[in-house]
Amino acid sequence: MSVAPERPALPDHLSIDPRSPHYLREVFQHDVGIKFNGKERTDVEEYCISEGWVKVPAGKTLDRKGNPLLLKLKGKVEAYYR
Repeated sequence: MSVAPERPALPDHLSIDPRSPHYLREVFQHDVGIKFNGKERTDVEEYCISEGWVKVPAGKTLDRKGNPLLLKLKGKVEAYYR
């Protein structure tokens, strides 16, 4: 029998951008899932559970630095390990 590796606790605020102060590499070594308003979302770039929002890309629109333009959606956010 193998013992599952210990997963770090999911933070309240998390971003997938390595330049962000809310990026945690040890969390992304595991598969993280996000439910927004009861539906699974696979396009979330950043989330905050306590404030109840997620940031998702606005289609193929890019900002002046070439990064996706993000929309902030408000609602119930749930983060979990898959």
